[in-house]
Amino acid sequence: MQAVPAFRNVHIFRPGYAIEYDFFDPRQLNPTLETKRVKNLFFAGQINGTTGYEEAGGQGIIAGINAHINCHGGDPFTLHRDEAYIGVLIDDLITKGVDEPYRMFTSRAEYRILLRQDNADERLTRRAYDLGLATSERMVLLEEKQKEVQKIIDFVSHFSIKADRINPYLEALSTAPLKHGVKLIDLLTRPHIDLETMAKEVTPLRELLSTIKNRREEIIESADIKIKYEGYIKREKLMADKINRLEEIRIKNKFNYNGIQSLSTEARQKLTSINPETIAQASRIPGVSPNDISVLLVLLGR
Repeated sequence: MQAVPAFRNVHIFRPGYAIEYDFFDPRQLNPTLETKRVKNLFFAGQINGTTGYEEAGGQGIIAGINAHINCHGGDPFTLHRDEAYIGVLIDDLITKGVDEPYRMFTSRAEYRILLRQDNADERLTRRAYDLGLATSERMVLLEEKQKEVQKIIDFVSHFSIKADRINPYLEALSTAPLKHGVKLIDLLTRPHIDLETMAKEVTPLRELLSTIKNRREEIIESADIKIKYEGYIKREKLMADKINRLEEIRIKNKFNYNGIQSLSTEARQKLTSINPETIAQASRIPGVSPNDISVLLVLLGR
């Protein structure tokens, strides 16, 4: 900087970095990222109060898909919070708004076990294919992967192993020996034991894994994760399914919230301002209590 004549005596005490930009309150958007006030106008990126390349790109995909649907016909395309981080991001924006530049931290998602990097193809390829955004070749690759993974899970679920046969190997791995025979899948739930480890000692498993010709590492990793975390995955899926049932109860434009005296004052104000699409979205609005949601469900006859 001192090479600039006017700055020849300058001293930098602390390097700084700042970005300033204007944005529109994202609570005035629909889940498709179309504005509520102007039909066929979609907002994506920093204009919605977010910061970051991935955040802008994710919104751009959803806005672009729905802009195309608006022009050519079809059902609106949205992603739930248990389907993708894009779904979490958009739901947070349109439900809670922003008071600082929004970044998509994984901690914002309540279904992190479902939103894993190893199952992104399983969560989203079918959705993309139905929209014409994924080729049939990609669908074939996904189906082949799922078939191979399920084959492994079925095998270890039914293959029994005797204690005296496997205990020397388990002791060599510094893990507790068996007291009686178990299914192979029970061993695979232990820490530090995975399919590749057991394949070294269990010949039928080794032979099965050797038949995987393509994407071997990816398939084995997927099977390992589904086996090891099966209980947690099922529990989180059950929780997500309960919430998704509330996502199916649509309430947009069904109520004059200011006329419902049994709602709290804050709830009436927030519900009127945001005009949520569903009961589930309403339940995530700050200031709307479970009691307020119960009132709405009663009025809906639920």
